[in-house]
Amino acid sequence: MLKYSIKRIILALITAFIIITLTFFLVKSLGIADTTFGAKENVRYGFFMKQYNLGYVEYYAYERPDLGKLLAHLTIDGEEYFFYEKPLVIQYGNWLRNIVTKWDWGTSTSIQPNTSAIYIIAERLPTSMYLNIVSVFFSVPIGIGLGILAGLKKNTWIDHLISTLVMVFISIPSFVVISFLIYILAYQTHLLPSLWPTPSEPMAVKVSAFIIPVLSLSFGSICGYTRFVRAELCEVMSSEYLLLARTKGLTKNQAITRHALKNAFVPILPSILAEFIGIFGGSMILEKLYSIPGIGDLYIRSINEKDYNVLMVDMAIFTTVGLLAGIILDLSYGFIDPRIRMGEKK
Repeated sequence: MLKYSIKRIILALITAFIIITLTFFLVKSLGIADTTFGAKENVRYGFFMKQYNLGYVEYYAYERPDLGKLLAHLTIDGEEYFFYEKPLVIQYGNWLRNIVTKWDWGTSTSIQPNTSAIYIIAERLPTSMYLNIVSVFFSVPIGIGLGILAGLKKNTWIDHLISTLVMVFISIPSFVVISFLIYILAYQTHLLPSLWPTPSEPMAVKVSAFIIPVLSLSFGSICGYTRFVRAELCEVMSSEYLLLARTKGLTKNQAITRHALKNAFVPILPSILAEFIGIFGGSMILEKLYSIPGIGDLYIRSINEKDYNVLMVDMAIFTTVGLLAGIILDLSYGFIDPRIRMGEKK
């Protein structure tokens, strides 16, 4: 297990490096985004000097057509500045150097100008984490409970009702659910806020604001858990070892609690981690629709406003969380069921 764990961590680091590198080249190939175009000369000068300090552009006191497209021509205190974009490979090298030596991922150019991209992410990450953690804690017991009920009542009207509702709700995208909930619970009945509250709002309003996004994120998860638990439980209930337990004198309830549920939960518990990652990525659209100041909304804003430094940090967060969850998911099988040893040779 130790050898396998080290191998998985190394592979995850390599994968993260490749993904972030490809993202950098794809994003930077769009060019330096001059979000201050039309502003005063000194404002644009400050922007491009920041890009110069990061190692993305260079400037001269005269025009250099051989360097490619001219990004800006500014005149500050009688001196002329001609700014040109450096080659992508050089930009990439400077970007890596800044991260490794100074942990500097760059500064925001439009969302919060001249503010560290790391600081912007750190400010918004807790909101997204709280929202997704609450959704998981809400959906897991309900989904597992409904799945157990459907599995124990197999082929009865209860099982058919739960299975039908699962098929209906699992087919509805989360952004449709949140739009429906906002319309009914906010605009029609005025029971809940229609937008994410500001920091100055009362605590009761802040707590109630979690209801609509949590419900929207939880519907799909509840359906997924219900269907998965029912399938696992039905498979275990029809196994030979459970029949043997009954022939040895155990009652149906004893066989279910001591054997069926215990063995059915081996693949269920690791799936909770995978579901968390699915919710974490799916909350991106919900945050935008409900004006939640999380990293999902920030991701979309950074693309629309061409704030590439913030986009790179946001992408790194999503990549890291996804890979980390994958490692934990793989390793959890070995700890939950001692019969499983990931990576062990025969």
